Amino acid sequence: MGNSLKAILAFVPSNKCQKYLLEDLEEMPVDKMVDLSGRQMRRLPVHICSFRELVKLYLSDNNLNHLPPELEQLQNLQILALDFNNFKALPLVVCTLKQLCILYLGNNKLCSLPLELRLLQNLKTLWIESNCLQYLPEVVCELSLLKTLHAGSNALRSLPRQLQGLQELRTIWLSGNLLSEFPPVLLDMPFLEVIDVDRNSIRFFPSLAHLPGLKLVIYDHNPCRNAPKVAKGVRRVGRWSEETPEPRKRSGAVIDITLDEKPLLPPAAKAEPD
Repeated sequence: MGNSLKAILAFVPSNKCQKYLLEDLEEMPVDKMVDLSGRQMRRLPVHICSFRELVKLYLSDNNLNHLPPELEQLQNLQILALDFNNFKALPLVVCTLKQLCILYLGNNKLCSLPLELRLLQNLKTLWIESNCLQYLPEVVCELSLLKTLHAGSNALRSLPRQLQGLQELRTIWLSGNLLSEFPPVLLDMPFLEVIDVDRNSIRFFPSLAHLPGLKLVIYDHNPCRNAPKVAKGVRRVGRWSEETPEPRKRSGAVIDITLDEKPLLPPAAKAEPD
């Protein structure tokens, strides 16, 4: 079915058109997963909301900007992918899906997140990269089971102190933001395993050697004059990492060392719940 035809049929409420759009998906799949990614949809076919045992729903790469209230019926949903759409605000009905473990919201037009997001207390992975966030919404700090936070490619200049309350957080991706200093709150999060601050504006890195859980720090593409000090066994990706020495001072001048750029971006593959 052509994408242009799908885009037209997405507006038509008749049962025949909806079935055509769903390609005769009349019964819930055995694997309890529905993937409607890349169909140029402007609205979600309400029929999908009748699959009450659904566990995974992928709606990536469409033209969605709202969701029907009937979505609340999917109380067994664990994975919801809404990335690469046109959402300017997160539909509140998403916050009623209390079994969600993984929520993809990247590549939309979000400037904030609703306070109701705190209701998703089973959320372990949150993707909010490539949006319009100028600050990290404090409601994120209330997601007590959060393990992975992807917040790259926004316009973040700092992180809230409340973030240190996320005792389960292990990985934080902040690449491509507007950080002018290494976020101080991360220095008080000894349980972090991966910190990515690639492609920011950080000029100085404090020591990270006191973080016992740290396994990887990515700090490349910053205008820094030092590499962050880390404990033995911690991998660094950036200037003057393991393979090359830091610049030596000679008569008060700093001698730069030209390196090949070795950017390491977050994994593109979508995760499954633990």
